[in-house]
Amino acid sequence: QRKPLVLEGIDLGACTSKWTVDYLSQIGGRKEVKIHVAAVAQMDFISKNFVYRTLPFDKLVQRAAEEKHTEFFISEDEKYYLRSLGEDPRKDVADIRKQFPLLEGDIKFPKFFKEEQFFSSVMDNFLIQVTGKKRVVLFSPRDAQYLYLSGSKSEVLNIDNPDLAKYPLFSKARRYECSLKAGDVLFIPALWFHNVISEEFGVGVNVFWKHLPSECYDKTDTYGNKDLTAASRAVQILDRALKTLAELPEEYRDFYARRMVLHIQDKAYSKNFE
Repeated sequence: QRKPLVLEGIDLGACTSKWTVDYLSQIGGRKEVKIHVAAVAQMDFISKNFVYRTLPFDKLVQRAAEEKHTEFFISEDEKYYLRSLGEDPRKDVADIRKQFPLLEGDIKFPKFFKEEQFFSSVMDNFLIQVTGKKRVVLFSPRDAQYLYLSGSKSEVLNIDNPDLAKYPLFSKARRYECSLKAGDVLFIPALWFHNVISEEFGVGVNVFWKHLPSECYDKTDTYGNKDLTAASRAVQILDRALKTLAELPEEYRDFYARRMVLHIQDKAYSKNFE
């Protein structure tokens, strides 16, 4: 149905019991990893309120589990988030089986897609909550016009107490919320917006895969942040159209732009509303 769903009781392997701080530190070893370091718990990808740093994996795990740090980059209560990168970040996609082969045997990925579908840009996603707890709030792509997008991110950072004077339309966005405990798997369909809060230290593993034919995706997308190729072409065409409209006086530009929007709604919007 292309809707989010929490799956419970799936056999994820030994990871749900084995992946303690001590075990991950020992097995993950001292391999250098890239991380986001933020002074506050709410990491913001629009203003980029974090810095990029490098730590040995075992040190990252140990620090991330602490409330206060004796060693730190910014402050004693700074927060950490592992950046998922391939061996060669320029051409290799992130894959836990390759970056952390000693951990591979501990985790079983849900068998809901074929191996050749693994990883893509605008992608379906399993958020596997191995340990710890998370709260996840999701918003449908149908409500994109209420989310005040900057690129693919929403400018509304505090979704529990939004500034409705600044973001009045946000109140119209339908909110879907779930709590994930250790062993739960959340299916996040492609295009769904999501806000994730870790309620305690934990380990999550994301698995992304293509649900459309391979030719729909950008083959150079190693970071998983590029649009579908047809969507990218459409945006380029739209940008050229807007530049052409800019040649008109404001009154005429406004009229033809509104007519174009109505044409897009008529030809491209789905009629399959809930």
